[in-house]
Amino acid sequence: MAKFLVVLDVDSTLIENEVIELLAAHAGSEPEVAKITTRAMNGELDFEQSLRARVATLAGLPESVITDCARDIRVTPGAEEMIAAVVDAGGKVAAVSGGFHELLDPLAERLGLHYARANRLEALEGVLTGGLVGPIIDAQAKALALHEWSLDSGTALSATVAVGDGANDLLMMEAAALSVGITAKPIVRASADVHIDTRDLSALLPLLGLRG
Repeated sequence: MAKFLVVLDVDSTLIENEVIELLAAHAGSEPEVAKITTRAMNGELDFEQSLRARVATLAGLPESVITDCARDIRVTPGAEEMIAAVVDAGGKVAAVSGGFHELLDPLAERLGLHYARANRLEALEGVLTGGLVGPIIDAQAKALALHEWSLDSGTALSATVAVGDGANDLLMMEAAALSVGITAKPIVRASADVHIDTRDLSALLPLLGLRG
């Protein structure tokens, strides 16, 4: 049985970036996309509608842009230390994202995450169509992922921790035994059990009794 299951949001939580904005920069739509992202994170827009609107601006980009953006991803300070400590203590670490598998999967492998789930970009003949494939990873899907991974890892819900920064993380955080916001939007600060005001994921470790 895993001692803890820590489930992390990805954009602006596990990493410093908003991946959709990295992609949008290549499409020339970054200002528009950034504005939509902010409204969605504050809970002002329906997540799926906002996601589809942002992804639509990527139509026509070559798939190779994904590799270009992957080079720009910056892992949040303290993330690797936190992951190593949780794993050493017999725990599991997962990431669930309203972003994209194409960028999350290599990152999850590099960081040694046990589970990862995200949306999938649609491409045709090497070009992004501006659409998505498969189920949308929204707030409900994030909460379901936490439950699923809790069962799969043999971790009691009472030993689960959810970490996020935006409205799309609220249901996942509600489902977990401990909810942690990190430099989060006001809507998350108001409901999280604990809030971390610095960009340092190793600050989770004292909450788990893994560092004094």
